[in-house]
Amino acid sequence: MAEYSANAVQTVNPGEAIIFTEVVDSCKRGLIRHRNETGSFLLSGWAPRMRRCCCRTGNDSVDYLVDFGCNVAIPTGGTVEPISVALTIDGATIPASTMISTPAAVDEFDNISRAISADIWKGCCETLSVINTTAQPIQVQNANIIITRPDLNVTY
Repeated sequence: MAEYSANAVQTVNPGEAIIFTEVVDSCKRGLIRHRNETGSFLLSGWAPRMRRCCCRTGNDSVDYLVDFGCNVAIPTGGTVEPISVALTIDGATIPASTMISTPAAVDEFDNISRAISADIWKGCCETLSVINTTAQPIQVQNANIIITRPDLNVTY
């Protein structure tokens, strides 16, 4: 398991990632890596070797559980309209991860959250981020992301 957060208010421009500044709990196995002061997480598709051929299982990915939440608002000077963020893997937005909020006024925070299963190709590494999918800058506060591999739920 890995958990990261960013409690201070940050302005996130359209198409940019939410930056995580605090490490609450890092992955002790090296399967989840985070570059400090960024919104990029590198997820490993490592899977334990099986004694039999894996090619017949049809399962060519590993599943991560990604649980994300934060407070969002439209900054002063912005237009009151729906605002959204979504999880991306290697730059591709995961449609089911889109979180939408419609604040009643600027500088009015609302809470959004989503938990999804993210498939990562076995043997590969892919980058996970949470990006602003709105056409205007947004404010984000108290962002928190927890990333786990349920198939490897073993104490460290």
